[in-house]
Amino acid sequence: MANVFEVLGRDHDHVQEVFDELEAGAGRTEPDALERRRKTVERLIIDESKHEAVEEEFFWPVVRELALGGDRLADHAVEQEKSAKFVLNDLMGMDPRDERFEELLRTFIVDAREHIFFEENMVWPELHDLLSKERADELGRKIAEGEKRAPTRPHPRTPPKPGVLKAAGPVMAAADRLRDRVAHRG
Repeated sequence: MANVFEVLGRDHDHVQEVFDELEAGAGRTEPDALERRRKTVERLIIDESKHEAVEEEFFWPVVRELALGGDRLADHAVEQEKSAKFVLNDLMGMDPRDERFEELLRTFIVDAREHIFFEENMVWPELHDLLSKERADELGRKIAEGEKRAPTRPHPRTPPKPGVLKAAGPVMAAADRLRDRVAHRG
């Protein structure tokens, strides 16, 4: 099993590839291109919703516990994620022809890249030497497994507290998956 940095790193690499694809397709107005763009953003919202939920449940509590200045680091990152959830929530279901679509998408991409940079360059180095190999592997496993059952929609008003997420997360995820099925989403 991959450790926490490998699991999160793969997620980050994947989302960066999606960003590159979306930026390359910006400005195209053919119906097929717009539909591909809509579906790509829909998939991005699902993937990012899962990723942020498991980070808030598993990763940021460990940062708070172990890292020097962990509360400050986690608070900053969680605030970035909360802002992103509001943007993703606004993007969800939006038609790519909507005049706000590209603006919101650009905002999300810029902010998400900043968040990834912060996490990988400010947080990971603080945490890397503090985690034993066993704990890093365990955390990687929890995050990878958690993504399989995490909510598929942003929930910007849900408090990013591990206890709340452990209690409400499965309910939100089940409701999200039901709504996804009804809407033929994902």
